[in-house]
Amino acid sequence: MRNMKSVAAATFLTIVVVGCTDPAIEKGSIIAAGQMPNLTKDRKNDLHLVYGAGDSIMYRSSVNDGKSFSEPTLIGVLPGLAASHMRGPQIAATSEGLSAIACNSSGNIFSYTMDENGKWTATAKVNDEDTVAKEGLMALSADGPDAFAIWLDLRGNEHNKIFGSRSNDGGKTWSKNFLVYSSPDGSVCECCKPSTLVKGHRVYVMFRNWLSGNRDLYLIESADGGKTFGQAHRLGEGSWQLDGCPMDGGAFVVTESGSTETVWKRKGNIYSCEPGKPEEKIGEGRNCTMENVNGKNVYAWTENGKVVILKPGAKKEKLGDGSLPILKSLDNAHVLCVWENEKQIHSSIVAL
Repeated sequence: MRNMKSVAAATFLTIVVVGCTDPAIEKGSIIAAGQMPNLTKDRKNDLHLVYGAGDSIMYRSSVNDGKSFSEPTLIGVLPGLAASHMRGPQIAATSEGLSAIACNSSGNIFSYTMDENGKWTATAKVNDEDTVAKEGLMALSADGPDAFAIWLDLRGNEHNKIFGSRSNDGGKTWSKNFLVYSSPDGSVCECCKPSTLVKGHRVYVMFRNWLSGNRDLYLIESADGGKTFGQAHRLGEGSWQLDGCPMDGGAFVVTESGSTETVWKRKGNIYSCEPGKPEEKIGEGRNCTMENVNGKNVYAWTENGKVVILKPGAKKEKLGDGSLPILKSLDNAHVLCVWENEKQIHSSIVAL
């Protein structure tokens, strides 16, 4: 969904093209002042960026594969906006437009939508019990008109569990909240961001659990649009016994063939695996993410204060100082990597 009016009139900012022969173009160029970027791509392959700047939820778009981004647009002002330490606004493209959610310091999640004319509107409070999302850790995904939000929720017993809500109108209204997963030991890991992905009627949720003192990643799936979920399965064969929170949630993709691929941190190492299969160490660091491009996985993470990317063929490249990278495929040969550093958002187009 292209922001027809505002994008056409926007002033664009030049950013990086990795591999370009123009010496004036540098990788890791700054595209915004803010924190906690989140990125989505719509059916027209336009890119949509959301991030926090103080209490302001900000938005920019790109209609040319990340070569430039529009001037910033204010989605809304949310006093006490959570926008640091993996906590920040989330965005997803629906068939109805764009849907975004953001959480405040009181633990309430609010939704916003953008129509085809580029107008953002505050729509609803997503959590139907007040101030239960105190951690501010949440995720959003969409397919067609259906959006799905998850978050860490304290309702009932003041212990964190995974709750969710569905929207069948592109984020304008949200369903009654429902439990996705509750740890039999009392709480899921309390400071790690969960992830979710919607593919047709299938909904996938990945989170760090807390069982028998172990802080391991788990995946749980729904085959009926999130109405019911199956059993949660631990990822990998090893475990991480830890008296504390690693503050690192990992990421996953579902390939065109339907297989699930995951990436996550354990004891300072980055691992990848398919559910039910042994994990493989691919690096060292934290804040890992991934994208599948033309059937091949691309990974990024933070290593010694640098954002690094691991391309197919185990080709590793440093992109710049920073943390919390996000990857989005542009075509079969390029990905866009966006990350933050010192309250500024950077971007690089990486040739694979």
